[in-house]
Formats: sequence, structure tokens, C-alpha cells
Amino acid sequence: MKQKQQSDLQIAIDGPAGAGKSTVAKLVAKQLNLFYVDTGAMYRAIAYKALKHEILIDDELSVSQIARTTEVVLDHSEQQIVWCDGENVTQAIRSPEISRVVSIIAAYVGVRERLVELQRKEAERGSVVMDGRDIGTHVLPEADIKIFLTATPKERARRRWIELVNAGENVFFEEVAQDMQNRDRQDTERAVSPLEPAHDAIILDTTGLSVQELVAEIIALTQEDRR
Repeated sequence: MKQKQQSDLQIAIDGPAGAGKSTVAKLVAKQLNLFYVDTGAMYRAIAYKALKHEILIDDELSVSQIARTTEVVLDHSEQQIVWCDGENVTQAIRSPEISRVVSIIAAYVGVRERLVELQRKEAERGSVVMDGRDIGTHVLPEADIKIFLTATPKERARRRWIELVNAGENVFFEEVAQDMQNRDRQDTERAVSPLEPAHDAIILDTTGLSVQELVAEIIALTQEDRR
């Protein structure tokens, strides 16, 4: 890991859906007083805009074109607001409908190029904790600390199902598990920046671990990196 100043720290957290990336990344960022960049929310925002404009998700050219002219901005306050062309889409992008299509549009070269550009701009704002699926391998390959979170498929599906139920969604566990299985396949098999650990990433299995234990372990790693 390369050394940086405290004001220049970059932490990349990757992993599949339901591994706990966002929850852990938010808490790590808060405890270390860093910016939190939710890249998954940025992809969801593009999917939301495409569906809003009734663009067929399978139409790669049209989706990529709309991505190139879309501004996605993250509010780095505690509210974690996601803005898409000035519209607050924080809640709207978490629907099952968006979850089912986001991996499809995330495989499009034009979409990824635009969002990598926006994600790197977020990192230029200062020290960041950034989570996603290709942060350590592509977006921030020189990040100081690279973490790859994982968990069993059943555990990841359970977490997502609980999240959706708590948000008021009427969904069956089996439906969520199938959607997650499809998404895993799309993420790992896509030709552009597939989901995989960076060669120097630290792999942490979150199954059976509490959020507090994971956060503590990652913070300990940041301290080791500065010795």
C-alpha cells in the first residue's frame, strides 16, 4: 500500500450485493471523518433516469447516451442524499425494479465510463471511503486500503430482504434471492470491470460478523497502514 497524508486517504470497499458494503463504508467514513461515496447509488440513479424516460434497459446505446448527459451528485452530509439532475432520488433508487436492472446498465461501457469519471471527481474532493464492485480494481486502483467483503448467498439475500421489508416493500424472500443470484452472475461475467477482488485486497467474510466488528477491523487496518 502506498503512503499518503491523512487528508489524502482513500479506502476502497468492494463486494457483491448484500455483503454489507454500504453499511460498513458509511460507518467507517463517519468514524474517520471521511467522505462516503456510494457508487452503487450512482448506477441506480442512471437506471432510474432511464426507466423514468421509458428507455428500454436492453438498449445499450440509448442508456449510454442518457448517462453521458446525466449529473449524479452525492450529498456528503449525514443524510446521504443522492441527486440526479437536481432531483432527490435517494429513496426511489432502492426499489426492487431498480435492483433488477441496475446490473444490466452497469455492464454498459458508456455508462461505466461516465460514472467512473464522476466517481473520481468525488474522490478529488478529499479523503474518501468508496464502495462498489470495481473500486479497488478500476476506479481507485491506487487506493491506500482495499477491502473485499463477501458473505454466503443465503445471508446476503436475507439482509437485502430485511432491508426491503423495513422500507415497506411487499417482497418474498425467494424473489429477492433469485434477483440477487441473477445480479451476481451479471456482475461477475460482464466483460467490462467484472466483480473480483483486487490482487492486493484484503478479503473479509462478513457472515456471522456484526457490523461493529467489521468496522473496527477496517479502522484497525487504516492504523496499521500509517505505522
